[in-house]
Amino acid sequence: MGGRVLSCCNPLLRVWLGFSFPLVPGLLLFITPWHSSRSREKPQMILSSSSFVRYAEVFPLKELGFTPEPGWYLEVVGWVEAVAGLLLAFGPQLLQEISNFILSVIMIGAIYTLLVLREPLAMCAPATLCLGLLLLLNIRGHAAPAKPKFE
Repeated sequence: MGGRVLSCCNPLLRVWLGFSFPLVPGLLLFITPWHSSRSREKPQMILSSSSFVRYAEVFPLKELGFTPEPGWYLEVVGWVEAVAGLLLAFGPQLLQEISNFILSVIMIGAIYTLLVLREPLAMCAPATLCLGLLLLLNIRGHAAPAKPKFE
């Protein structure tokens, strides 16, 4: 019985995660500029492109001499998350596994960035939760190997 419940949860979790990744970059790419131009209040830090100025300063490849421009960094991360999320939800098995890996790397990078910037640990919670669910989906998404007949 428990195996059937878990087998039903995997596609639901995959589709839910697949939809959540395009939704968040959509907010970052499209709603934030509209909100900041119409409001006199300062937009929230999590949705502002100015936070990517700080994120670009601690970019993991900076040690190798590559520091991205913050606006470009925001757009690339947003589009990669959106495309990988849609492939996670609706792509064939191979592309689902590749997009799961890509999204896991992005979440690890997000956690790394927030820890290097010494942000409160609560800021790491969404990325940690997404990473945990992606890893769970990766582990539970495969069928158990068949047992040999002669054992």
